[in-house]
Amino acid sequence: QVKVVESGGGSVQAGDSLRVTCTAVERRSKRYPMGWFRSTPGNEREFVASISWTGVQTSYADSVKGRFSISRDDANNNVYLQMDNLKSEDTGVYYCAAKFGGEMWRTYSDSDDYEYWGQGTQVTVSS
Repeated sequence: QVKVVESGGGSVQAGDSLRVTCTAVERRSKRYPMGWFRSTPGNEREFVASISWTGVQTSYADSVKGRFSISRDDANNNVYLQMDNLKSEDTGVYYCAAKFGGEMWRTYSDSDDYEYWGQGTQVTVSS
């Protein structure tokens, strides 16, 4: 069982930066591929970014490429999503997810690939 908890959401102005943190705790201290998804007003949950369990491979949705950056700190069981040059359309609830197993060099962009989810953290960007 993996417990996933997000933190660091908030309200900012367009053009600002914000970092959200995901803490994934598993008693066997295994590594997992991790992903960030978001639910925006009027839309279903969509892929934002993913990182392989090695931390070497990353992938991003086209809408955030060049503005968002995902990274991981396994010593502290944390995965970060650094969000720069935020836009009003980035407003939504951001969810962190962990995938059990998976290939060490792969990233995963399909929400169905992930078994463990956090409760989400709200990010609001005002224009």
